[in-house]
Amino acid sequence: MSDGIVDAHVHVWDLDRFPLSWFRDDLALPRAATTEGLTDAAAAVARPLESAVAVQAADTLAEMTWLRDLAQHDPVIRAAVLQFAPGTGWAGLADAVLDEAIAGVRVAAPAGAADLSDIAGLDALCEGAAGTGRVVEFLVRPAQLDAVARVAVQHPRTSVVLCHLGLGADALDVAWEESLRLVARQPNTFAKFSGVATRPGDDERLASLAATAADAFGVSRLMFGSDWPMSARYLSYAQLVHDVERAWGSRSDAFWGGTSLALYRV
Repeated sequence: MSDGIVDAHVHVWDLDRFPLSWFRDDLALPRAATTEGLTDAAAAVARPLESAVAVQAADTLAEMTWLRDLAQHDPVIRAAVLQFAPGTGWAGLADAVLDEAIAGVRVAAPAGAADLSDIAGLDALCEGAAGTGRVVEFLVRPAQLDAVARVAVQHPRTSVVLCHLGLGADALDVAWEESLRLVARQPNTFAKFSGVATRPGDDERLASLAATAADAFGVSRLMFGSDWPMSARYLSYAQLVHDVERAWGSRSDAFWGGTSLALYRV
């Protein structure tokens, strides 16, 4: 493994090709988030950006098809994780575009039930992913972490990935930490250190997050993710990497790429 970065969590899109239901002009986000924009943003970082995993920003078939095609041919975006949306097959709507470029499917449910009971087809999704060597990711709020832990217990062959440490920009508290540790107790779980750096100079919070996450998961089940371009509203890519490097310290370099390489096969 080189000293470069395999970014486990970026978003790319093009509003001239497909809509994003949540997009608004006042969010200060580009109408086209491109690979060129990502590589330009990462150009000033001492660790070179070698490749990235694109996580679908919305849930339409047009976007899924575009992401699949991008991941098949792009020199940086080497794999995609598609959103779980209603449809036929174990992967829901994503079933229509599954190929070797699709590394997993994400359940984005922060506004849903705490026990994830409103996610129809979750068991089939987990078993389908396990049978095809793909991951199932979860974008959830802290109150849903216990449910993610139960999913991991019920599906031990499935690689379960937690986005943004199940916390994002929320405040650290004892309940979140206990639930995070419950998830991490299962050996088939992984987590992305992504979406947690939302302002400059937040060194104390990031260091605490890194220490808690490393103690819970160990250093071999954690991955760096920039959450670009969402993160670019607060921090440049270079500043983000610098701040996370300070927080992560001298712990294993697998965090910066090795774990992602193995898990997503990029």
